[in-house]
Amino acid sequence: MASLDLLIFYGSVRRDRQGIKAARFIVSECAARGHRTTLVDPVEEQLPLLDRMYKEYPKGEAPEVLERLAGKIKAADAFIIVSGEYNHSIPPALSNLLDHFLEEYFWRPSAIVCYSAGAFGGVRAAMQLRAMLCELGTPSIPSLLPIPRVQDTFDDDGRPRDESYHKRAARFLDELEWYANALKTARQSGVPY
Repeated sequence: MASLDLLIFYGSVRRDRQGIKAARFIVSECAARGHRTTLVDPVEEQLPLLDRMYKEYPKGEAPEVLERLAGKIKAADAFIIVSGEYNHSIPPALSNLLDHFLEEYFWRPSAIVCYSAGAFGGVRAAMQLRAMLCELGTPSIPSLLPIPRVQDTFDDDGRPRDESYHKRAARFLDELEWYANALKTARQSGVPY
């Protein structure tokens, strides 16, 4: 299968965040499959709270961070969202990050890696995220990659302590690759508007 440009959004800005381990794991799994991956981390990007979306700035007048991220989003073939579960919902930093953009996501699939400190693996947040991603124009693939007890599942570098995570990630990424390649081919013929 052809190499894809994958943009991986991570959503937590907490000081002792554990989900970064899951983000590192999925970045590594994608790179091992030959994909070009970029991790977008709100701690590094330091986006302001949403006041204006990227598209609301006159051309060439958006802040540099928005211009840079918009270029990365437009160049991506697919998106992977790595989300924790905060009060049965998605982290506010993730929502803020995603909401700065809209048309830049269109006609490309997304996939959700969700995690929690408990047994449910963040699936309640993933259901809300699924609706949001569809509204942003990047519908998520049917499968999720839920990670319960994220604090114990990976080491600090994102290496899983249970080797079965490699197989789970492979099935998840097989599905994302199928959708990404199908939509990439379709985009070459044009989009509805």
